[in-house]
Amino acid sequence: MTTITASLVNKLRQMTGAGMMDCKKALQETNGDIDEAVDVLRKKGAAKAAKRADRDAAEGLSIAKSSSDNTYGIVVEVNCETDFVAINSDFSAFANSIADYALENKVADKDALLATPWEGKTLGEVLIDKTSVIGEKIEVSNYALVSSEGVAAYNHGANRIGVLVALNSNEETALQAGRDLAMQIAAMNPMAVDADAISQEVKDKELKLGREIAEQEGKPEAMLDKIAQGKLQRFFKDNTLMNQSFVKDSSMNVAAFLKTVNTDLKVKSFTRFQLGA
Repeated sequence: MTTITASLVNKLRQMTGAGMMDCKKALQETNGDIDEAVDVLRKKGAAKAAKRADRDAAEGLSIAKSSSDNTYGIVVEVNCETDFVAINSDFSAFANSIADYALENKVADKDALLATPWEGKTLGEVLIDKTSVIGEKIEVSNYALVSSEGVAAYNHGANRIGVLVALNSNEETALQAGRDLAMQIAAMNPMAVDADAISQEVKDKELKLGREIAEQEGKPEAMLDKIAQGKLQRFFKDNTLMNQSFVKDSSMNVAAFLKTVNTDLKVKSFTRFQLGA
């Protein structure tokens, strides 16, 4: 009997997208003939996933969860192709089981999550198998683990957006403020926490653009730089969390809101996943 090597199994997996055990069995059945093994997998439907590899999977669920002590959280995006599958209870249960496992085991990153043992295989292999069974591309497209003194989680719009906010405090008032800000981040989609977190490249681009617009409007040469700086400040107001108007009270910005909670309260970072983004 022909020895079925790991490299041969991997080659068949790359060709078909089928699971490791399915590939191994197909090769054993065909005595190592890879072309015949491809046909075996196709007849069994195990190679369907390969045909879906280039399809867009922009529906699904984006799930954010924080730990019981609120010192870390995870956000994971599990995708499918259609809303019909996304609202299916089995898909929802599967996606939430991934989120629960990642949270309980504090999984470090997406690669580690896909390598997780799952139903006798790896999660990555199970996703390929589910693609074959369901007939839609099923994948984990995004994953993040966030740790801090305090972490607030929020899920928006039937899990179309998941947000984590990392804070420098674990007090309940701080966590509630973090949840309010997670709602703000879901709705307003800021680029960064504050102006300091915006790259110099982006700042220079906005200054250049502001100067060019002012010049096109016929503003005096001596005023161009000042006008460009004003436009940059407006950019910060629209695109950085601390400078945005607080959605629950537009009379103040987010930085001012935080001071009403605790003068020392800070947002260290945030993570926002949105389906299709």
